[in-house]
Amino acid sequence: MKLPDGPKTSPRSLSHHFKTDPLGFMDAMNESYGDIFTIMAGSTPLVIVSNPQGMKQIFTSAKEITASGKLNQGGALLVGSNGLLMLDGLRHKHRRQLLMPPLHGNRVKAYGQRICQVTEKVMNDLGSGKSFYAYPTVQKITLEVILQALFGLHSGERYEQFRRLFSNLLSFARSRWLSLSLSYPFLRQDLGRWSPWGYWQSLQRQFNKLLQSEIEERRSQADRDRTDVLSELVFACDETGQPMTYEDLRDLFPSLLLGGQDASATAITWSLYWIHRLKDVRERLLEELDTLGESPDPMSIVALPYLSAVCNEVLRIYPTQVVTFPRLVESPIEVMGYELSPGTVIRGSIYLTHQREDLYPEPKEFKPERFLERQYSPYEFLPFGGGARRCPGEALALFEMKIVLATILSRYQLALADEKKVEKPKAIGVNYPPASGLKMVILGERPRQERSHQLIVSSANP
Repeated sequence: MKLPDGPKTSPRSLSHHFKTDPLGFMDAMNESYGDIFTIMAGSTPLVIVSNPQGMKQIFTSAKEITASGKLNQGGALLVGSNGLLMLDGLRHKHRRQLLMPPLHGNRVKAYGQRICQVTEKVMNDLGSGKSFYAYPTVQKITLEVILQALFGLHSGERYEQFRRLFSNLLSFARSRWLSLSLSYPFLRQDLGRWSPWGYWQSLQRQFNKLLQSEIEERRSQADRDRTDVLSELVFACDETGQPMTYEDLRDLFPSLLLGGQDASATAITWSLYWIHRLKDVRERLLEELDTLGESPDPMSIVALPYLSAVCNEVLRIYPTQVVTFPRLVESPIEVMGYELSPGTVIRGSIYLTHQREDLYPEPKEFKPERFLERQYSPYEFLPFGGGARRCPGEALALFEMKIVLATILSRYQLALADEKKVEKPKAIGVNYPPASGLKMVILGERPRQERSHQLIVSSANP
């Protein structure tokens, strides 16, 4: 076996560098070793690839390189043992297919008006002239959207119960206390709800009770017109043709909840930062939005080319998945001139691929126009991963991102609280929102006459 070169630093030192500054760590590895390098994880080689050709091999060499669920077992305590991340083969393929319809196509379009309403409600609650932190504010919006998409809930007692529980559950899932408990087994002791593990177990029990009640109610009062994920699954059968068990259903939701709130909130928050930091970007985007007039159809918003380019550039700089899920080499294969043996673990660095000078000149600069000038392959631009482990909620995430941004920008005037401050990313779970939470000021509603004037100017100057 001929492995790519890599650091000879002690594993403890490498781990510390990665935990304290993961993106800086990857930048340093790329600078020293190029677009393929090896890190030893004990006796197991971990090969990191950021070359597009290498990415293509990872995703298309399905016989030699498998997206093995056993490599993700460390997350079972967080998201359950029967979720998509843990499954392989037919079980994984079948359950992924069950999730796709309610998260794509016409189902997603049906959420458009609700996303606009939720965004306006949250923004109106802020109050004119007040400062606020964008990241937790946007999290409120994305939580409401995920409640609608996953569970079809937007009002009533059950909705309020789910909303309060998910807010607590998702917040604690990102906490240092839970991270420590997951890392050190001796801390996983249920000493009551005042202990970290006891509190997590209490939240899990509440979730189980609430979800089970909702499932029983849906099965007893079938409503085939509902379009949410839960309604799609309660009458679904597993890959053997048998009704899915409660455990099977339950474990499909945690990863969708975490990704649906945090990943979307991170992307939208970074969008607000770049749009309000760069005047030219903001003005061009507002001009494009104003061509749609008052109360535009959500699908018209989604089709706007510059808005799409802005969203893509945000996802290029800080993708929702910084690295691909790990793959396992099952039989000998050559990757970029290196012979990899069975047992080698391989991951693609999406972040480093998106930072390549040959693909994205001046990669640290925010330049949406690059996505208007060039079409990138799925191995060059892959913010949601690729292959069998590609994020199933990609379509909903992009749809939500565009609708939320269009609603905020069209209706409200915002500003960065400190226009000179350069925001840095901070790792929270697997996402990298602005470290400060992004403090902004809401100046008020955007004057209607300003929108009308820009619409006239835009129409007169095609």
